[in-house]
Amino acid sequence: MTSRPPSARSRILRKRARRKPPNWKLRLALTAVAAVVAVLAWAGIARSVAPTSNTPLTRFDAIIVLGSPADSDGNPTPEQLARVTEGVNEYKRGTAPRLILTGGAAHNRFVEARVMARTAEAQGIPPSAIYVEPQATDTVQNACYSARLMEAHGWRSAEVISTAYHLPRAGLIFNSQQLKWSAHAAPPLSPTTSAYDTALAAVEVLKTARYLIWARWADHCEP
Repeated sequence: MTSRPPSARSRILRKRARRKPPNWKLRLALTAVAAVVAVLAWAGIARSVAPTSNTPLTRFDAIIVLGSPADSDGNPTPEQLARVTEGVNEYKRGTAPRLILTGGAAHNRFVEARVMARTAEAQGIPPSAIYVEPQATDTVQNACYSARLMEAHGWRSAEVISTAYHLPRAGLIFNSQQLKWSAHAAPPLSPTTSAYDTALAAVEVLKTARYLIWARWADHCEP
């Protein structure tokens, strides 16, 4: 007695039984990686096309110097010193008649704006030309609180000074404020290594990504 060959239906059922169940963990991991890559690419593109100005003005009501942490002893770090020094230089060039120094105690107990104010005074800026914004703990608040201070005084335009790697994200943020502004990079006071610059740029891409997907909604601030 001969056995019948398996039917087409039974062959299909056997093939399905032999198939491995789908690896959902791998799929989820790959999806997560793809999402991260997409967000980082978005952040990189946003930085490359970030605005650097919304006005043709070359003279402004104020110069806004964005904060950077002081060291653990309350002295300006090289980066903070570079930003303040460029703000002082721009003031002396006649770019604006006053400085707004913005930054709170975001990274240690020292208020960035007050440390920067002492540095500006030591470089010859009269106290009457220095305005301190001591509350901001991030760039969104730097922009918002500086705009509030300017609105209270009737000032409508500002040159924004920060380090070059920081300005693309700052530009995205300041572009949401109701003031005329232009970015100005503070050159470093001493040479930096390519590894250091790469690390700073990588951190800024991550911060830009955070801003795009979260901070610009959660930390939204109107002057």
